[in-house]
Amino acid sequence: MTERTTVRLPEDLLHRARRKAAAEGRTLTSLIEDGLRLIVTEDRKGTKGKRVLPRISKATGGPLPGIELTELSTLQEIDDLGDIRGMKNFK
Repeated sequence: MTERTTVRLPEDLLHRARRKAAAEGRTLTSLIEDGLRLIVTEDRKGTKGKRVLPRISKATGGPLPGIELTELSTLQEIDDLGDIRGMKNFK
């Protein structure tokens, strides 16, 4: 049985979640549900997932070509890709 509830989220987080759900062709509800299941499962296991960081070029000491860390949208994309990888491992 499903229940309805009200959740208050920061505006930018809600916007990103809606954008991500639309990009994946799913509802915001299903995205939130999968995220909550992932968090609840992690708590039960007692281990947290390892944070994925961008690869660093050893030649220059900076990020690999194509990764611009000064732009917020690029950092959000990298974070979103990490979330997607985590959800794939969840199934």
